[in-house]
Amino acid sequence: MECSHEHTHEGAATTLSVLGEKWTLHLLHQTVQGNTRFGQLQRAMAGISPKILMVRLRELEEASILTRNVFPGYLLHVEYSATERFPALGEVIRAMG
Repeated sequence: MECSHEHTHEGAATTLSVLGEKWTLHLLHQTVQGNTRFGQLQRAMAGISPKILMVRLRELEEASILTRNVFPGYLLHVEYSATERFPALGEVIRAMG
């Protein structure tokens, strides 16, 4: 396959880097299943440490794949939800499978 113009593949490389991290695909799957709170995710993902779960959630948030929603007035009530990028990413993940 030939390419007729100069460009980088930075976006694809970044996406693969984020998705390739251990636990990330499992985390995305759990989010789609409705596990949106930190505790729910940790219980659903046996074996993941709280530190790694927080790191993966932050990476997905920085990549604009998940959004962190803080509910004021509730002690530690934070939920994670998919952004508008998520459906397209899901198609790519299914195609790779």
